[in-house]
Amino acid sequence: MIAAQFPHWADLPVRAVDASGTANAVYRLGDDKAVRLPRTEGSAADVATEHRWLPRLAPQLPVPVPAPLAQGVPAEDFPRPWSVCTWLEGANPAPGTGTWAPELFAADLAEFVLALRRIDPTDGPPAYRSEALADRDAVTRKVIAELDGVLDAEAATAAWDEALSAPAFTGAPVWVHGDLQPGNVLVEDGRLTGVIDFACMGLADPAV
Repeated sequence: MIAAQFPHWADLPVRAVDASGTANAVYRLGDDKAVRLPRTEGSAADVATEHRWLPRLAPQLPVPVPAPLAQGVPAEDFPRPWSVCTWLEGANPAPGTGTWAPELFAADLAEFVLALRRIDPTDGPPAYRSEALADRDAVTRKVIAELDGVLDAEAATAAWDEALSAPAFTGAPVWVHGDLQPGNVLVEDGRLTGVIDFACMGLADPAV
């Protein structure tokens, strides 16, 4: 697909990435690019969103984020839109691995979140997880019940009830990443060096 759609990159080596996410299969293209192949139609829709908004957000953030380089189109060997972006170096933080300094990392991540919130929200899309917690109440309780025995359902329900009791956010929605979990943040020498996978980004309650 690279040779057919982006022949100027045809000679670059392609290598699978072990840490591919749940939404995309990721391949490294050369030394400084990543190819992301959406696993589902829903993930494919995120390609255009990231290409539109990341160039606007990136200059206002304190750490690097992937820069969209090209949008691939569906082809015989892959049926969905796909993308090429810059590759960011770093490792995912993991306790006990020596890859991060928790206090410094927490401060860096807070700086990133606050910088993202301050970006002008004009015309921004709703985040993937932009609804109120109450709107997820029924499905959350259903899943907790299904996982009884795998987790402490009573404790999980109590935590959920406490979250629901918090006052509802009444301010204007702000930019959020929407999926700030360890697999989407990069660290080096204990510090945050990059944030990836903005598929869930958009405007929402700042607690998202």
